[in-house]
Amino acid sequence: MRAIQTEKEYKAICARIEELLAVVGNDTPVTDQNFIELDLLSDLAADYEESKDPLQKPLLTDVIRLRMHERELNQKRLSELLGVSTSRVSEYLTGKTEPTLKVAREISLKLDIDPAVVLGV
Repeated sequence: MRAIQTEKEYKAICARIEELLAVVGNDTPVTDQNFIELDLLSDLAADYEESKDPLQKPLLTDVIRLRMHERELNQKRLSELLGVSTSRVSEYLTGKTEPTLKVAREISLKLDIDPAVVLGV
């Protein structure tokens, strides 16, 4: 199967995907013609999107801010949770310094952030 070459092809495939999403549901058998077509077109569209705008690794500062928002934590509460000063948390959030391995472990465990993100790998 060939890859999507142009934006026009991509838009046409996205339109077809939308049509198929209206027909295919969670209970649709994987052998159903519409399911198979949706699966193939979705893979093509995802490959095209990745080639045009590859996903960037999330920055630790952004992930920490997201978790703070989700858990309604302020810098003071986060500093208490991690066992560091509020000024140190501020430095992590601005990217001025990176957490030590011990603090990185705490960030991963207590904020439920993937260790690969915390370690930047």
